[in-house]
Amino acid sequence: MDPLNPSSFNPSLFADAGAPEDMAALAASLAPRAAAGHFDELRDRLTPPAPPVDRTGAAKPADAETDALAPAWSHFFEALGPGGFADLPRRAQSLARQIRDNGVTYNVYADRDGPQRPWSLDLFPLIVSPDSWAGIEAGVLQRVRVLDRVMADVYGPQQMLAEGLLPPALVQGNPGYLRAMQGVKPPGDTWLHIAAFDLARGPDGNWWVLSQRTQAPSGLGYLLENRLAISRQFPQAFESLHVQRLAATYSALVEALQAMCPAGAPPHIALLTPGPYNETYFEHAYLARYLGITLVEGSDLTVRDQRLYLKTLQGLRPVHGLIKRLDDEFLDPLELRPDSTLGVPGLLQAIRAGNVLVANAPGSAFLESPALLGFLPALARRLIGEPLELPSLPTWWCGERAAMEAALPQLGTCAIKATYADAQRNFEAVLGSRLSRRELDEWAGRIALDGEAHTVQAYMPVSQMPTWSREGQISPRAVLLRVFAVSNGAQSWRVLPGGLARLAGQEGQIASMQRGGSSADAWVQTREAIDRTSLLPIHNTPASMARHRAPVTSRAAENMFWLGRYTERAENAVRLSRLTLSLLAGEDRSSAALLEWLHQLARHNALVPADVPGAPRSRRVFERSLIAELGNPDGGSVGFALRCIRNAAGAVRERLSQDVWNQIVRGEAEFARQAAEQAGEVAGGSHATSAVLRILEDTSQGLAALTGAQTDRMTRDDAWRLLSIGRHIERLAFLSDALGAGFGNGAVHELPGFEAMVALFDSTITFHARYQQRRDVATLVDLLVLDGDNPRSLAWVTQTLRGRIARLAGSAPGKLTALSYELPDPAGWTLEHLCAPGEGVHYPALMELFEHCETAAYHVSDAIGTRYFTLTSESLRSVGV
Repeated sequence: MDPLNPSSFNPSLFADAGAPEDMAALAASLAPRAAAGHFDELRDRLTPPAPPVDRTGAAKPADAETDALAPAWSHFFEALGPGGFADLPRRAQSLARQIRDNGVTYNVYADRDGPQRPWSLDLFPLIVSPDSWAGIEAGVLQRVRVLDRVMADVYGPQQMLAEGLLPPALVQGNPGYLRAMQGVKPPGDTWLHIAAFDLARGPDGNWWVLSQRTQAPSGLGYLLENRLAISRQFPQAFESLHVQRLAATYSALVEALQAMCPAGAPPHIALLTPGPYNETYFEHAYLARYLGITLVEGSDLTVRDQRLYLKTLQGLRPVHGLIKRLDDEFLDPLELRPDSTLGVPGLLQAIRAGNVLVANAPGSAFLESPALLGFLPALARRLIGEPLELPSLPTWWCGERAAMEAALPQLGTCAIKATYADAQRNFEAVLGSRLSRRELDEWAGRIALDGEAHTVQAYMPVSQMPTWSREGQISPRAVLLRVFAVSNGAQSWRVLPGGLARLAGQEGQIASMQRGGSSADAWVQTREAIDRTSLLPIHNTPASMARHRAPVTSRAAENMFWLGRYTERAENAVRLSRLTLSLLAGEDRSSAALLEWLHQLARHNALVPADVPGAPRSRRVFERSLIAELGNPDGGSVGFALRCIRNAAGAVRERLSQDVWNQIVRGEAEFARQAAEQAGEVAGGSHATSAVLRILEDTSQGLAALTGAQTDRMTRDDAWRLLSIGRHIERLAFLSDALGAGFGNGAVHELPGFEAMVALFDSTITFHARYQQRRDVATLVDLLVLDGDNPRSLAWVTQTLRGRIARLAGSAPGKLTALSYELPDPAGWTLEHLCAPGEGVHYPALMELFEHCETAAYHVSDAIGTRYFTLTSESLRSVGV
């Protein structure tokens, strides 16, 4: 069953279910057991081998008791409400719509040109009993303490290496070990602030650790979205099962980071993301909003005097804490990967100086090696004096001869993993049970030749939980549970009472989101009082509300500026293309000045290649070239502008509503498809101008809607002002160029050229209503140059620009800045002066004004870039302490 089209679902299957208690019995009868040898989460027991067959060959009936559901799951199905199972398709449809509308994505290939993949979330949650959770919580807390002390020792006295409890090859030979961090002591002597542990329940019903993530663990944002989505689908079950809430743990994390940050009152904390093309960017933006911290990229930050600063429109603002979602090797191109464009030059020096807290401290990647799991029991006894309560699967690092000799005979029943992560931070696993005898021998040979690079881990059939399939059935799927320990203060942690459950895509597959798996919410039951701290963002005091008004970073401001410019540029290109194609197919084709004007504008605005013959010489070639170039994403025409809109919008995705983003993506994709079809027809020797005009008309309407959203549905902060300034700079340059070209070649003095110019600036109706049948230069200048109420006149654009530039600089209303005065003042323009004839040139004052406006537009654009985006020369000043 497709969640968005549940027509394939047959509600009659559940029509006989009446009382709530019948729901549990019905679920027990409809839900298949977990595969033999796997723990069944639904029934809270191991699924035994297939029942024996009698002498007739028929399987003996299963014991009805083995099909009974676990109490928590019985309670869950009993709380479905009056609709029962018949209502599940509607809930699945509602869930899919919510994920789509909220824009929850997971981009497997991080392809900037590819479609975003919606986040995959199952309808049913994983339910964890209080007893199971108590063991998980105690074991995870213990393990994060051990890992933190391991890091403190490795980057400190290295006693564990000296005593032989840690092989040097797993530390100093691991690419994740950063020698630049040797001798560093982080704030609060706490190295790990967020640690994730991947757990699985074995056939014995106990939870086992499969792996750990410490470098930049993902999932904290996705599990929040999972919780909000699933709890809304099953509110009665969520409340009656006494599910522990999550918000208090997130609040504790923020408070702990603030308390441990170096000097700063209040401390400024940011979340460092690789950018919008990262596969988990949605989570980065979502988590930053929820925690009330600033989302930044490496280009937003700079280091000055061993201190970290955020580049904002108001100058440099100190950053005291950084939650990184960036791999360590990319953090600092000066000391780590020199080709990294994602990090901050000098960041490690600021960390060593103790001026910034980074969560987690760089250098933790070596802890993620699966080989380390085999050494943690001894390390725990040595470092914290306790045996590990939460076991990990038996693991053999083949860099030790004895371990390799013990592992090689077991390859056929184990998983073979890389000791060191690959370029994608993956530890690829190969299941020996899927290998042929020859392949096993080949792997044994590789391990014998390079034992250090291979780790062998025992294979365990993981538990299976019930899921709601597309076919409208309950089916079991393998599940892993990612649990998070987060900082609760210096050398103190707490475990988030929930987690990110990951489901295998198909039977026998590894539960991985990259391999087509899905996720599920994790409900942790409690017998204690429920902490009902709100799941709303943590901004409930005047001080925190003030902090929530995040500064506008220079990067975000620059992208908003160019979003405005490319939106205006796209509108101009569409309008000019429509006008040109309409006139070429109309009755005014005999006007040489008009055709020359259109060709000049088309070439100047990159609608046609520079070597295309002009319309007066070869109208047909010019028209075909214009159509062929419309969808070219690299040529500068409409398709190029639309692609640039999408790229600029993608860089500030967190500032746009889902509707606006969807409109941008769909509009660009649809235009590219239709324009490619028309370009194919042109190449084939035939095309229909009317079809192209319809495409341009649809695109124009879409851009008008986008402009309306930018105008009416965005907060009037500095980012919006820069978007507006960008639009008006582009409009001022286009207006000045088009008017200057029309007056320069005399097209404006002919009736077809006059009307074409009025139409190009979308002023035909206004012109006819105001001036009736007059067609003289004075009326044109009055409307398109001097009219302060016409948003497509030079006077209105320059006056608006002057005011918004001043407001951007923080000037009082009505007071302009030096940059505002770079633009001409419309107050001094008069019709008599501009329309005064001269020698050689019909209207010298007018032509001088057009040239002045166009030059000023580009000069102001450069000045804004220097002042607000690159922060060079005098703009480099610090604000705040």
